[in-house]
Amino acid sequence: MSNLTLDVGLAAKLKVAFARNDWTEQLIDAACEGDKLGQFRKVLLGRAVITQVEHVIDCDANPFNPWANDGFTIEEHQKGGQWKFDPKQVEFFLSSGQKDGKVIEGNKLRKELAKKPVFNANVLDYLLAHPEPIPDEWKTDGNGNTRCIFFWGTVYRRRGGDLCVRFLYWLDGRWTWSGYWLGHDWNGDDPAAVRAN
Repeated sequence: MSNLTLDVGLAAKLKVAFARNDWTEQLIDAACEGDKLGQFRKVLLGRAVITQVEHVIDCDANPFNPWANDGFTIEEHQKGGQWKFDPKQVEFFLSSGQKDGKVIEGNKLRKELAKKPVFNANVLDYLLAHPEPIPDEWKTDGNGNTRCIFFWGTVYRRRGGDLCVRFLYWLDGRWTWSGYWLGHDWNGDDPAAVRAN
C-alpha cells in the first residue's frame, strides 16, 4: 500500500485532467472499484497495453424475429457483410417528406429508401446487447425530441399482412426498441440509419 497523500495541488491537477477527458463522477467511481487503477498503473509503467474493443456486427446473419411466436415473418432482410461499428459511418436520413413539419407514409418512405444503404435489424440488436459505443447524441434530435432510429434493412410482416420496421430509442435511462407499422406516418423524429458515404 502506497503512502500517497493527495494535497490540494495534486487534487486540482487530477480534476483538470478528468474534466479535459470528459470523465464523470460515475466513471471515476467505476475506476476506483477493484483493481482497475492497479491495471492502469501497469499500462503507465509499460507492463501492459490498452486495446480498444472493436464492435464487429454480422449483418449477413439471419435477423432476430421478436414476434415469431405471434406469426410474424421476415419480409425482407438486406445483408450488409461484417461491419465494424463506427458512429461516424452512420447517417440519419430524412426524406424531404419528413422535413419542415411534414410527414410521409411508411410504404412511400420504403420506396424512397430502396436504393439507400440502410442498416438492418442486426445492428439494432447488437447495439441493444452492447450499448456502450452508442453516442449520447443519438438520444435526441437538434430540438431535444427523442430520436427513433429506424433499421429499414429488415422488414417484418404480420400474419394479417401489415408490414413493420423496428427502431432504437432512448427511454427511462436505457436504450430499447419498438416497431412501427408502414401504414403510419413518419416525421422528422424518425430517421433511417443509413451507411454514410
